[in-house]
Amino acid sequence: MKMVPIHMLMLLVATAFSWWGTRRKNITRSMATPMEDVESVGSCSPCNSMIYNESFVHTEDQTQHFQGSPELKTSRGKMTMALLLVSYVLANFAFFGVAVGLVVFLRQVLHQENAEAANSVSMWMGTVYIFSLFCAFLSDSYMGRYITCIMFQFIFIVGLMLLSLLSWFLLVEPPGCGDGGGLRQCAAPSRRGVAVFYLSIYMAAFGNGGYQPSVATFGADQFDDADPGERRRKQAFFCLFYLSLNVGSLFYNSVLVFFEDRGRWVAGFWVSTAAAALALALFLLGTPRYRRVRPAGNPLTRIAQVFVAAYRKRHIVPPPGDHLHEVDGEGSAIRGVGKLAHSDQLRFLDKAATATEEDYHDGNAKNPWRLCTVTQVEEAKCVVSMVPIWICSIVYSVEFTQMSSLFVEQGAAMDTDILGLFNAPAASMSVFDVAGVLATLAFSHYVLVPAAARLTKNPRGVGELKRMGAGLVIALLGMVAAAVVEVHRRRRSGAGGRAMSVLWQAPQYAVMGASEVFVYVGQLEFFNVQSPEGVKSLGSSLCMASISLGNYASMVMVSAISGVASRRRTGGGTAGWILAELDRGHLDRFFITLAVLSAVDLVVFIVFARLFKGIEPEVEGISSSPQDDHIYIV
Repeated sequence: MKMVPIHMLMLLVATAFSWWGTRRKNITRSMATPMEDVESVGSCSPCNSMIYNESFVHTEDQTQHFQGSPELKTSRGKMTMALLLVSYVLANFAFFGVAVGLVVFLRQVLHQENAEAANSVSMWMGTVYIFSLFCAFLSDSYMGRYITCIMFQFIFIVGLMLLSLLSWFLLVEPPGCGDGGGLRQCAAPSRRGVAVFYLSIYMAAFGNGGYQPSVATFGADQFDDADPGERRRKQAFFCLFYLSLNVGSLFYNSVLVFFEDRGRWVAGFWVSTAAAALALALFLLGTPRYRRVRPAGNPLTRIAQVFVAAYRKRHIVPPPGDHLHEVDGEGSAIRGVGKLAHSDQLRFLDKAATATEEDYHDGNAKNPWRLCTVTQVEEAKCVVSMVPIWICSIVYSVEFTQMSSLFVEQGAAMDTDILGLFNAPAASMSVFDVAGVLATLAFSHYVLVPAAARLTKNPRGVGELKRMGAGLVIALLGMVAAAVVEVHRRRRSGAGGRAMSVLWQAPQYAVMGASEVFVYVGQLEFFNVQSPEGVKSLGSSLCMASISLGNYASMVMVSAISGVASRRRTGGGTAGWILAELDRGHLDRFFITLAVLSAVDLVVFIVFARLFKGIEPEVEGISSSPQDDHIYIV
């Protein structure tokens, strides 16, 4: 008898959970209340000003509509959030079990130099998050967020299992080698072992990259935006979501990092694998309670249609918004997406929704490459208007990625003895990053937001863009702190005295942790609030993609600086900035360069943030679905 493939078995289990849940609770609700005002950045969200705001939930027989259901809130709210967040904690514990110690593994086990190891980590981390764009596209277009989360968690587990087996049998030889103190050197790895190693970690990157944006949006789907209380709980969810990420990192830094520092790499990787498997099991356990939004089709095609149609009518002056083309009825032409109100931003794209006489000949009125609806145009406007904000976050991600690469290498060159009690691995200093995140989250939630809400009369307190701007300023200070520590470290080392304590890195980690809360939590909430329903996973993936491009940019900068330094040494010049022996380099100059880039990025961000404007939502009772005789034909 043939064995059933394990991935098919996982899908069968997920389907069984789904069937049981829909049989257990077959709740059918349908209401048509307009969405209330959602303030963001001091104005209403332009991309979520829906005339009809419905949530679509898969069941065995049909798609059901939920809107403001008390039963939904009580039976699904807290339990669903708890399952998702605990599952996410475990998944991040597994991820950081590889990510944080990877630079040390590359140096101690694969015998890479500092610059090469830093670049390898930057490339891998960048790939983790660049995969999120592709997987978010699959989630929004075809698969749905629930199936996407399951499938890519399974791929993540397979990658970790392969890494664990490979380290056990091929890489960590002799057992216990590659410890933080360098007492037991590992044998040179074989080419086959290195090739399979990269296959395993990039498989894990693919799995985690697909899971991250989908689970963020899937968690937000569990809240009803039509209810003010649910909207507040949704805002709290994003804070708890990012907190869960850091709790997973904290578990690694307080437990697993000591395994790896003693050369127990295999045990550490197996613990990460078990955590990832448990995360998937908990995620599946919540299946009967989940609200699942159906995919809305290919958003890239819809956006391309808007630009093509607008270009074809580039010589036409568009009429006022209430005379543009839109379908009749309550629903939009985009499956599962409510109608979006017209905005006066990017008016040149309104040409795509401008009806002409030619559009009504030969059936062209049904050709979306010639004539688009207002909702489709507004969806494209939303994506385009978010791009400048997203680009400005890339420089911050360059700074952020230093915590998993150059901060660790800087710490490895310091005294890791902690008050004479024990030796702390350099990677464990990121526990202060987590402490900074926890302290800032508490301060923001209990002090900053309530105080700002009272002063501004805005229940959201501080807008997402203002929070992101504050985070950029704090990150700049973190780079300055890292540069100051490096200057003093080199002076102490050059004077022949005792090495500087690694605890001096605590401020730079804590400051960067504080900046994360303002930048990444604000960014995650910003993209989710501003993205229409059909591209919400894509919006969340933009946050991940900025981290990806930041890692790639960091890799390019390190390679360029190393290349210039190599040529200068060949010509008899001074040493470079990032060398195998950090005492001979100038790592402080690299950190100062990042601080200067951050200052420039902050100015550009402020300009685009001030240009970003929201619009008022549609007035209740006024339809933006005009009949054909109200459409202005050019």
